[in-house]
Amino acid sequence: MKKYNVCVVGAGVVGVEMLRCLKDRKFPVKELSVLARSNRDMRVDGTTYAVKAIAPECFQGIDFALFAGTEGEKGAAVTFAPEAVKRGAVVIDNGVDFRMQKDVPLVVPEVNPQDALKHKGIIANPNCSTIQMVVALSPIYKAFGVKRVVVTTLQAASGAGKGAVEQLKEETSQAVRNGFDIRGLAAAEQSMPQQLGFNVFPHIGGFAEDDYTSEEWKLVKETHKIMHDDKICISATTVRVPVMTGHSEAVYLETSRDADAAQIKETLSGAPGIIMADDPAGGLYPMPKDVLGRDEVFVGRVRRDPFVKNGFWLWVVADNLRKGAAANAVQIAEILSGQ
Repeated sequence: MKKYNVCVVGAGVVGVEMLRCLKDRKFPVKELSVLARSNRDMRVDGTTYAVKAIAPECFQGIDFALFAGTEGEKGAAVTFAPEAVKRGAVVIDNGVDFRMQKDVPLVVPEVNPQDALKHKGIIANPNCSTIQMVVALSPIYKAFGVKRVVVTTLQAASGAGKGAVEQLKEETSQAVRNGFDIRGLAAAEQSMPQQLGFNVFPHIGGFAEDDYTSEEWKLVKETHKIMHDDKICISATTVRVPVMTGHSEAVYLETSRDADAAQIKETLSGAPGIIMADDPAGGLYPMPKDVLGRDEVFVGRVRRDPFVKNGFWLWVVADNLRKGAAANAVQIAEILSGQ
């Protein structure tokens, strides 16, 4: 089996998960390097990695460069992705910078793997909340068509990086010390626009066109690009919740052709990358605590809308650091390496 020289750019929460995914998924690595802002050692699960300060020459001889994105080295891809490509590497970028560029494929391997083969040196990883939604939507779309989607996301702190995780930890500790008086919690360094401990807020990203946030528009535009169908009507509300890791989504969809709940469940059950957890009477449905460290998307609470023909609800949960970021990137590398 051919082995590849791989580098991970970024030593934050997504960069760490990329290192774990490469090992867990047994990607054929010949040499592995980690690049970040400065030289240092980083320990992950008992293994010490010598982190090197990023520079263009670091990409010489690299086959795959996995950029951790805005959760890791902010802006690194804009500066260094072209340098990596110039030296023969394929860049798989988890950040936002290249996603909507026309000549850059935006890939979810369970949905549009063929697009990865059309790259010109850079492949973009979609937003974490988009990835898990399209994995669930794609088999339904192929079987019955999808004309409308309404989604509310419940997004964990780690989706906003280490700073948000630390804010949640500190505010939670403050609440415990205060006898669970949750008013006025404030971390020393506020990474989020609002208190996150014991609180939720519908504000992820900046507010943009029509008072939707940038995160909400990502769900719309990225889904259209990945599924090659901009006629799907999509409306989103994105909410930050006090969960460390694991995004949840309440997804409402309307199919183009007649279907019933049993057919939707059967379609999802046989789909790649999906695990059905759908026995609500028995207390079985996806929850963030149960998906940690998993690369699949978990789906449950599948039911029809009693008032709208061909309307259905899904509850979709995934580890945002794994399938929502690191694992998706490694899966793209697997496609290109023929795994």
